[in-house]
Amino acid sequence: MGLHRCRNRSERGRRFAGWNSPGFLGVYSVRRERVPTHSHRRGADVSSSAPSIELNNGVQIPQVGYGVFQVPEDGTQQAVETAIEAGYRHIDTAAGYYNEAGVGAAIKASGLPREELFVTTKLRNGDQGFDTALGAFEDSRKALGLDVVDLYLVHWPVPSKGLYVETWGAFEKLYAQGAVRAIGVSNFLPEHLATLLEQAEVVPAVNQIEVHPTFQNVATQEATRAAGIAVEAYSPLGQGTDLGDPAVTTIAERIGVTAGQVVLRWHLQQGTIVIPKSVTPERIRSNIDLTGFELTRDDMATISAMEKGQRIGADPATAAFTQYRS
Repeated sequence: MGLHRCRNRSERGRRFAGWNSPGFLGVYSVRRERVPTHSHRRGADVSSSAPSIELNNGVQIPQVGYGVFQVPEDGTQQAVETAIEAGYRHIDTAAGYYNEAGVGAAIKASGLPREELFVTTKLRNGDQGFDTALGAFEDSRKALGLDVVDLYLVHWPVPSKGLYVETWGAFEKLYAQGAVRAIGVSNFLPEHLATLLEQAEVVPAVNQIEVHPTFQNVATQEATRAAGIAVEAYSPLGQGTDLGDPAVTTIAERIGVTAGQVVLRWHLQQGTIVIPKSVTPERIRSNIDLTGFELTRDDMATISAMEKGQRIGADPATAAFTQYRS
């Protein structure tokens, strides 16, 4: 297993010196993979071309993932099965979503070889701390029915608790043991990344953050990429609020695709991993059908000009919810 380590503090400082470098694109690469078809699963005639990102430890992650945030427990298995049949090979869940078991059931029902699916889950905020995080990981692994999790994320920094660095130590242990193929963070702002990297042995592979046209989270994206960490966007469509903007609909009409496809393509062409979410089969399918067209430089600039600084989710600087059921 390749370890992408911070060897000393001077190296960490050099990583962050590049935050404001013009045109910084990160240190990972993008390649395309054919998603295999299998006669032993439903939808065996489905074949899609999916780009992938090489993370800083050499692990390949599909650039389009299916997210199950707020998907009801009793509907998760069906939704994930639909996504897998549509060609998704990256599923994103979390302990705090309370639907890991449904994801696991869908994986088992798919009949796909384990190595063809990339599964991400996240630590609940209330489970931060070294020993607690290790126990919580075992609960997630059991719920998913997996021996190895592809990517495990610290869901929120929760700076008021001051435990995310200690928690990262548990993640590093899981990584060293081979229980996870990659470890990362979510909702980490530049100051959280700086604090973590001052003490981390292993550089996070991913920072999953809110990014969409009207909230591009530029400072956090720059800090993340400058540290050699891949940017992964949740709410990449602005939960639908960005899709009616004429800047998007005009491009969609010209190309002959949906507004959602235009916005997702905008993300992909910047090297961002995206986690769209829908429970509607037609939208699930269209959200991964992103390789038959390309946006022009002007298209990219037009969408980027939609920036309004409008965050939809909680502010990571102050968010402190436990993610336990009340």
